[in-house]
This record gives sequence, structure tokens and C-alpha cells, in this order.
Amino acid sequence: MAEDVENAIRQNAQGPESAEVDGVKVKQDPLGDQIAPDKYLAGKQAASKNPAKALTRVKIVPPGTA
Repeated sequence: MAEDVENAIRQNAQGPESAEVDGVKVKQDPLGDQIAPDKYLAGKQAASKNPAKALTRVKIVPPGTA
């Protein structure tokens, strides 16, 4: 499935954003809107392989101690 999405994004990047033939207009979604779900699916797949990578590490600094 990820390969299908990746191939679709590649094809859409090479083609025109919009086209008109015989009065029929066709417009595709912006590439940013197509890439966002791909990033989401990649992150979800990575998190399912190793759930510990889904967690982020942050450093907590109390106010006034910087």
C-alpha cells in the first residue's frame, strides 16, 4: 500500500496541476495534501514496528532556573 501511495505522488508531481479538455476541467489535490497522509502512514508503520520510538523525549526545565 505504501508503494502505491508513493507511486501516485511521483506521478502527480510529474503531471500538471490542472487540465482542461473540451470544457471539462480536472484539478488534482496540492502535493502537500498528498504527502501529509503518506508521512502519517510512514510514522504509524514505524511506531508499530517499535512502540518505544513513538515516544518523544523532552527535558523539563522548571521556570526561573534557566
